[in-house]
Amino acid sequence: MSYQLYEMMHLAFAPARAATDAMLHAMKNPLNPMHHTSFGRSIAASAELFERMTRRYGKPLFGLDTTVVDGTEVEIVEEVVWSKPFCGLLHFDRQFPGPAPKQSKLLIVAPMSGHYATLLRGTVEAFLPTHDVYITDWSDARTVPLADGAFDLDDYVDYLREMMRFLAPSVTETPLHTLGVCQASVPLICAIAAMEAEDDPDVPQSMVLIGGPIDTRVNPTAVNKLAQQRGIDWFHSHCIHTVPFPHAGMGRKVYPGFLQLSGFMSMNFERHISAHFEMFNHLVEGDGDSAEKHRDFYDEYLAVMDLTAEFYLQTVDRVFVRHQVPLGLFRHRGNLIDLKAIRRTALFAVEGEKDDISGVGQTEAALELCVNIPAARKSHHVQKGVGHYGVFNGSRFREEIAPRIREFAAEMERLDGIAASGPRLAWSAE
Repeated sequence: MSYQLYEMMHLAFAPARAATDAMLHAMKNPLNPMHHTSFGRSIAASAELFERMTRRYGKPLFGLDTTVVDGTEVEIVEEVVWSKPFCGLLHFDRQFPGPAPKQSKLLIVAPMSGHYATLLRGTVEAFLPTHDVYITDWSDARTVPLADGAFDLDDYVDYLREMMRFLAPSVTETPLHTLGVCQASVPLICAIAAMEAEDDPDVPQSMVLIGGPIDTRVNPTAVNKLAQQRGIDWFHSHCIHTVPFPHAGMGRKVYPGFLQLSGFMSMNFERHISAHFEMFNHLVEGDGDSAEKHRDFYDEYLAVMDLTAEFYLQTVDRVFVRHQVPLGLFRHRGNLIDLKAIRRTALFAVEGEKDDISGVGQTEAALELCVNIPAARKSHHVQKGVGHYGVFNGSRFREEIAPRIREFAAEMERLDGIAASGPRLAWSAE
């Protein structure tokens, strides 16, 4: 009944939200004398914080309208080029005024861990000048009707295999590189291993795994320890609920977004309280720029989606509790996934020194497991001073991590003699 209770409480707060929103607009009106007083600004700040803390946040927009390629600004049009009920493949199509430069494709596999793919907005933006970028845009499970079936780890791997074939060099005549963030690292490396085992010609040129839980026995974090301590039965009984009316996915078993969000925030509760208190002070002081940064961050952070119960429970059980990937016990459609089968796709593991979700060494473990990838086609980087979010977003990602990823991809193409841009490599680090 927790999901139903959550919906009832959200509806019950609607009149209060409407009243505080009206008060907010009244107090922000420059014609209102109280707008110019500290008392008036305090009331407005209180009203805004109340409205924001009780609001349901919808799916954010990427908002990437332009990029600069070779010194020229070009417009971007988002288009879904491949879709299934639980995911659409979103392409950031750059509208070049003349012939498009021949650049390699980059498939960014966003994590299906509660937040929308827009959380990787900064990741996408960093590669738009140098790559033809695609990203997995996962669906909110509560919006997918029961008639569309289930979605589990096997389906996730199948989706990725289909996307990689859709973008394969044999189809598009340009190299394909892949990048998996956090949870997405596991199905990505398993999908590539399955393709390699079948000698599939459409395997990507490289895969970059960022902050991924490949082996959570290494340097376990609080998240990893919780999974071990609780066991899968606890997660089944405490985290799984049924989508209520009037959502399109009514009747579907899910791990609700609001429960995930409470878990995210409880890990750094004091920091979130402090951030909202600081925003209150910024609003009272009239510091609009600082307040706007807070709004932008929490508009993204508080927008969460439901995950299907079968996918969530399998991920907890097989990745975090039973460690099937590093132990060589992970199966896809009944077939054992052997990471030793990977030999053609290059591998770059990226980690954050202060990552409290995927500890340092958990992603690096992939390098040891993929024993048949030549040493020249494997690399590892630990970024100093960043946590889990900073390893795929922010200034250090743009200035230090992204250039290394571009250089790694370029080097792999040099080794294979297939550089997309000929002698002049479009993605060389600046």
